[in-house]
Amino acid sequence: MIRVLVVEDDPVAAEAHRAYVERVAGFTVAGVVHAGNEAVRFCAKHPVDLVLLDFYLPDTHGLAVCAALRAANAPVDVIAVTSARDLSEVRAAVSSGVIQYLLKPFTFATLRGKLENYAAWRAQVAQPGEVGGQNDVDRMLSELRTPGAGPLPKGLSSTTLDAITAALGDAPEGLSAAAVATTVGIARVTARRYLEYLADNGVARRRPHYGSVGRPEVWYALVKG
Repeated sequence: MIRVLVVEDDPVAAEAHRAYVERVAGFTVAGVVHAGNEAVRFCAKHPVDLVLLDFYLPDTHGLAVCAALRAANAPVDVIAVTSARDLSEVRAAVSSGVIQYLLKPFTFATLRGKLENYAAWRAQVAQPGEVGGQNDVDRMLSELRTPGAGPLPKGLSSTTLDAITAALGDAPEGLSAAAVATTVGIARVTARRYLEYLADNGVARRRPHYGSVGRPEVWYALVKG
């Protein structure tokens, strides 16, 4: 299991990020902290493999946390989870050793893609021995750069998508578009559009559900792992 520390000053967002991580196979949450100094202390006392790091913290900036972790030789990798869009901060993040940069707001599917890419990269570099050549190095690094879910199609909202994904997460057996519409409070045709998007991107799967009469209804369920 890859142990993750969530660093986020907003308690609601921190809980959401924790829940997201726990839903990805192969990952577990080692802890949740709300300040930079807490993050550094936590990594010094507990085994952590990956830090999901907000940059705008109440006591310091995320880049300062990166510097402190490097100075302490903490064996952790960092994914920036931030609303910071300034190019200077992006450059500084790369210089500080941040391996991935995730802009808020984001969906579960987007974070899941980042984590799965990280797991694939980690599995590659954890192997013993040497690389065979430049192509091997390029292939390993490309694991981190594989495009994720990408921007949502026009008319889709990340907030609504997250709500629908959460509804599916609470129903392992799956839900119909009508049930999702009722749960989230949107029109059935709108729910179906979001569900089809999730299915097309491999986040959900379609299956026929046979009722007592009539034609089978399409149900949607999250893909495990």
